[in-house]
Amino acid sequence: MRIACPYCGPRGVDEFSYLGDATLKRPDPAAENADAAFHAYVYLRDNPAGPHRELWQHASGCQSWLVVTRDTRTHEISAVEYARDAAIASAGAE
Repeated sequence: MRIACPYCGPRGVDEFSYLGDATLKRPDPAAENADAAFHAYVYLRDNPAGPHRELWQHASGCQSWLVVTRDTRTHEISAVEYARDAAIASAGAE
């Protein structure tokens, strides 16, 4: 599998570190159900089949944090964006 780093260009997956689900939102620690929310946030994960947004770091390259949209069935990558840009876009959508 090759990931097209927006800064460095296409690179082998061995240069990257997988860091998990990019769709998770950190719970509010002041919420009434904070303990249960943090337990779910840290330990409970879905195993989706199909397109999924994942957080990767170009660890052996430019060190950029990236959001990679990848089909978990075929490993086909449909989009790669800087994590900062994805966070700003999602904050504007709320």
